[in-house]
Amino acid sequence: MSVTTPLPSGESQAATPAALIDPFNRHVTYLRVSVTDRCDFRCVYCMSEHMSFLPRKDLLTLEELDRLCSAFISKGVRKLRITGGEPLVRKNIMSLFRALARHLETGRLEELTLTTNGSQLEKYAGDLKAAGVRRINVSIDTLDAQKFKAITRWGDLSAVLKGVDAARRAGISIKINAVALKGVNEDEIDDLLRFAHGNGHDLTLIETMPLGEIEGDRTDQYLPLSIVRARLLDRWTLEDIPFRTGGPARYVRVKETGGRLGFITPMTHNFCESCNRVRVTCTGTLYMCLGQEDAADLRAPLRASPDNGPLFEAIDAAIARKPKGHDFVIDRRRKQPALGRHMSVTGG
Repeated sequence: MSVTTPLPSGESQAATPAALIDPFNRHVTYLRVSVTDRCDFRCVYCMSEHMSFLPRKDLLTLEELDRLCSAFISKGVRKLRITGGEPLVRKNIMSLFRALARHLETGRLEELTLTTNGSQLEKYAGDLKAAGVRRINVSIDTLDAQKFKAITRWGDLSAVLKGVDAARRAGISIKINAVALKGVNEDEIDDLLRFAHGNGHDLTLIETMPLGEIEGDRTDQYLPLSIVRARLLDRWTLEDIPFRTGGPARYVRVKETGGRLGFITPMTHNFCESCNRVRVTCTGTLYMCLGQEDAADLRAPLRASPDNGPLFEAIDAAIARKPKGHDFVIDRRRKQPALGRHMSVTGG
């Protein structure tokens, strides 16, 4: 593994801080960090086509992101996922991956990974593997090039597939994420499954989540995965397995292919009882729950002192408010999202 000199992290002076345990005795060991709210796609279920992005000055620097992630790792986070927007469009993003790789070397971090739309993977796959990334999630909702363009508005399916192939050749394990969209890709689930398993990838299906105003009606998009699973059972043998990646997906093995198929069901089945995750935005805002508005500002204590004491205090206070679960609902009467912020703001 190739590791460069770490970015300044403010971690040398502190004794081992207390672990992160929420009010329901759940250990927080998984951190998802958005490094940018920007994306080179405009997926119809994620954001408006005409998005207003944050001024670059409001974003944490890469050095600050490294220090923040390192603080969480020192408090027991074992899995770190880099997200966006699209994380690989952030300038000099590989310097952050290379810096964070030191925690893999010491064993304090078990996994460094990312979620990506795949547009930049052909360029960065080798560098990601060299920085210790062994597994990634790639979002592909359809294998139809024209439909892919319609869903992503700006995306090029061929570039994404080249990126997936580059990651596979680099030795990175790949999970394909697909959002199930009523009337859009519900007739393609079998094709996505054959594609993923035929290339040695896992596939995870996701229900659309009511986050942020989009140019359309989410009730037109929403497809319960209970219906998808029932349809799949007409053609495939699905065997429940205990496999977990640390996230909310529940997996089955498809007997006919031998591959794994995951279901993320925030709407039809609340997966909060075992939640071990928190999210930090690219501005340093900590969300203890994806489906709640309560948040904590970590940027202020991060910048207030080179010592991590104030930062640890802010993190501890926030984890003490982590709720038991989310309140996701698609409001069919008012046709409004459950939360006003877009997924690209919080981090996918």
